[in-house]
Amino acid sequence: MLPISPSHQNLEQLAVLNHFHRFSRLLGALIIAAAPMASPAALSAELPVYADALATGWQNWSWGITPNFTNPAPIHNGNASIAVAYTTGWSGLQLGHAAPLDLTGIDTLRFWIHGGSAGGQSIQVSVCNPSESCVPANTVIRPQANVWTQANVPLTGLGNVIYSVRFFNNTPGSQPLFYLDDIALVGQVTPPPPPGVGPALSVDAKANRRSISPYIYGMNFADEALAAELRLPVRRWGGNSTTRYNWQNDTHNTGSDWFFENIPEGNANPAALPNGSAADRFVEQDRRTGTKTLMTVPLIGWTPKRRLENHPYDCGFNTAQYGAQQKTDPWDPKCGNGIRSTGTAITGNDPRDTSTAIAPSFVKAWIAHLISNYKAAAAGGVLFYNLDNEPMLWNSTHRDVHPRPTSYDELRDRTYAYGAAIKAADPSALTLGPVVWGWCAYFYSAVDNCSSDGADYQAHGKIPFVAWYLQQMRAYELQHGVRILNYLDLHNYPQANGVHSDSAGDSATQALRLRSTRSLWDRSYSDESWIGQPIFLIPRMRQWVATHYPGTKLAVTEYSWGAQGHLNGALAQADILGIFGREGLDLATLWGPPTATQPGAMAFRMYRNYDRAGGRFGEVSVRAVSANQDRLAIYAAQRGQTTLTLMIINKAATPLTSTVTLSGFTPAVTARVYRYSAANLKAIIRVPDQALSASGFKATFPASSITLVVAPMR
Repeated sequence: MLPISPSHQNLEQLAVLNHFHRFSRLLGALIIAAAPMASPAALSAELPVYADALATGWQNWSWGITPNFTNPAPIHNGNASIAVAYTTGWSGLQLGHAAPLDLTGIDTLRFWIHGGSAGGQSIQVSVCNPSESCVPANTVIRPQANVWTQANVPLTGLGNVIYSVRFFNNTPGSQPLFYLDDIALVGQVTPPPPPGVGPALSVDAKANRRSISPYIYGMNFADEALAAELRLPVRRWGGNSTTRYNWQNDTHNTGSDWFFENIPEGNANPAALPNGSAADRFVEQDRRTGTKTLMTVPLIGWTPKRRLENHPYDCGFNTAQYGAQQKTDPWDPKCGNGIRSTGTAITGNDPRDTSTAIAPSFVKAWIAHLISNYKAAAAGGVLFYNLDNEPMLWNSTHRDVHPRPTSYDELRDRTYAYGAAIKAADPSALTLGPVVWGWCAYFYSAVDNCSSDGADYQAHGKIPFVAWYLQQMRAYELQHGVRILNYLDLHNYPQANGVHSDSAGDSATQALRLRSTRSLWDRSYSDESWIGQPIFLIPRMRQWVATHYPGTKLAVTEYSWGAQGHLNGALAQADILGIFGREGLDLATLWGPPTATQPGAMAFRMYRNYDRAGGRFGEVSVRAVSANQDRLAIYAAQRGQTTLTLMIINKAATPLTSTVTLSGFTPAVTARVYRYSAANLKAIIRVPDQALSASGFKATFPASSITLVVAPMR
């Protein structure tokens, strides 16, 4: 078959006119409203037709119209869509393949359609083989206005080859502009299971009102493009290597992460240092994206002594000095891991092999440098300073310079000295400490080795380390009239097997990942790990602060539930962000942030940019309750004076239908709905509006999905 020419067009029109009247009486039964389809359970094959451009082998065989294949907006995904205007009757968009295409394993045409500002167009969709046999016979799509919706068209009976895909104007006149995107031929699309009965959900806009800090949506080392898109509120320069970063020569030490080596930061102009350092560039990115900087400053008392541009680098356990070792750097074989071949740790090494001793004046001078380049915190400069990174692990991560376990008193004294130096350098800066690694360090110093029988714990009246630390910070303020600790900062990683992993894991691990977020808030949830008891992290932090140092804010500057590249990880991340807002955390920065295209980024977009136009979750948390938070979690917030936002996360593997009861406000008649699910892992989709009554609504939430309901208030 040739592409349809003008003469072919006339024949096509006559054929259409002949059969149009035959099926017009049945048209009502044949019209399919384009609506979001349930997510495929499995796709064993996918052949793209259009995604920003026609796929290889596909051609434009349209007649009677001139489609725009590079339309910039609206787009469903990527950078372009197809804009189609039927300017004459019986015209059509036809996409043809230059040669017959094998349909083995293909059973569905899937595409996304947008009705433009008008909607309601009558578009007959068919897929044809070379013998002009087309299926379905008379499928008509009527897209909705101002929203992208997905359609799945079955190809049953077509045979094993395809020749063209047609979107036909089956009317005698013109029709308004509409758009198509992400057209593909897919296989083995299995229908979803029927919805189950979900738990009751309720929202009261007048109860449990609490401001949501924007700083809970932060990340460590986020990519600039993603930070700009999310308008990332805070970004942290942190991790083990920041404990020994020298801002003067732009060099860090890797510690035990990589053979205790001094590594120079990539720098195009080392002669200009300290200007232009990696830390400076970090701050400058944040200024470009409107992000507040959280800078980690060293308390350990050592910093890399010099900058070496090339191998061999200085390292803590040089084999020439300390003998053969268990492992060495494959690029620098003289740099060992500090473990002898017998398995015993090397002790008595000289810290000056890599480092020079520093005092609080080192940090004070650094802040003066930052102020000179970027102004003080109150004037828009660096706002936050972390008091080092995980000091209760120094005798492991940085044992070449700090082999002794960190004690209660040592960390107090170092906080006093360096915290005071920060405040002297910039009184408007905010400090975060003690930045400890996790569960054991909440209660014990490194001296105690995570035991209540530890000597340090016993010597300090059996007071948990964090509680004692807060007491000491309060005592300093009472004595000196200066608050040197603004945020209580604790790191938190799930300890259950397989949860904190790049892999989603098996079904049991995925269920555990979603369940274990309860450790952040639920006093009745016993952590399913070696911890084996309730953690209830944020309420515990709030309780410690209220008792020992009121007015201190709460931060978690490292956390991760893993699987950022998977839908399961996105569900957990969305749940965590909801918990942070509801429970009143003041600042959080995700460790190991997702790339812009990973599902984990979509979880952040649901709260920070769900519509790609800056749409955000509300800023005042309100009461939202699920009868079963493990199956269907709900969070709610008021945005401004006119909108209530509901975030509903279906953690179940099946769709759930629930009634959502609304009180404390009068809703408008409809709400906008945005969803992220397996139906499209590349984008958040606006689905049809939800009708609201004065008391609420009933809706079905797809399996493993995140749904945002944006409800206007009257």
